[in-house]
Amino acid sequence: MQEARMEIGFLGLGSMGTPMARNLMKSGHKLTVWNRDKAKSQVLAGEGAVVAASPAKAVKPGGVVITMLSDDAALSAVVEGPDGLLKALGAGLHISMSTVSPGINQRLAKAHAALGGSLVAAPVFGRPDAAAAAKLNIPCAGPAAARIRALPYLQVLGQRVESFGEDPGAANVVKLCGNYLIFAATQAVAETLAVAQASGLDREAVMGFFTSTNFNCPAYVAYGGRVASQDYAEGGFKMSLAHKDLRLFSDQPGAQGLPLRALLAGNFDAAHERGWDGMDVTALARLLDAPKA
Repeated sequence: MQEARMEIGFLGLGSMGTPMARNLMKSGHKLTVWNRDKAKSQVLAGEGAVVAASPAKAVKPGGVVITMLSDDAALSAVVEGPDGLLKALGAGLHISMSTVSPGINQRLAKAHAALGGSLVAAPVFGRPDAAAAAKLNIPCAGPAAARIRALPYLQVLGQRVESFGEDPGAANVVKLCGNYLIFAATQAVAETLAVAQASGLDREAVMGFFTSTNFNCPAYVAYGGRVASQDYAEGGFKMSLAHKDLRLFSDQPGAQGLPLRALLAGNFDAAHERGWDGMDVTALARLLDAPKA
């Protein structure tokens, strides 16, 4: 696979993007990076990356670019804006790894295809520590040939890559559904531990028992552990981004009638009103124990 070691563009150097970019460089890729906050780009410049002045300057015609951005608006600006990558990339491959709406990747895929290019949607599951350890789980979707081309890069970044077909929006639906499960698990743990604590039990001891027996899975270990210790400080998954993801989930067919979705939406709104947007998503639990936090 000659293309498995090549020059690629990487746009978006937040808490997830930076460790992902580092892993690509460690595997032998030469990166040209861009980030709206130039200081974050300079950190990677000190590690061997080339810093581009704009998204368009970060890509090569017919090459490969990875985007890891916060939302639909940021992705649209980076691809379609005045200095966007779309025309500069041309017949190349765009691996869109942001948690965004299915619709924007479907629309951008058509724009790339009109220029002979392609888009593979590949959002990720995992917090920054998993990104640093290359232990992300990645659903992907897009044209078959494009998925084959994207696979070597995705395998550098994650421990599992699962295809969900030709429609790039499908990968984003999987991602939004998975995040909804995280929010539901956080709510369930918060309620469970509130009852345990009201009965005089130690929160962390109860959660430790659960995560070492029937509920030994990443969602309960990572998120449940923070709820148990009431550690809601800024973490790898900000409340503001989680709130955005719930709104995107709520826009999907069949979501509006879900009673748990409605409960979570109300709780996210309440957390926002309290000024908790910068906290970790586990601050959802703080609504049940705010007097003790």
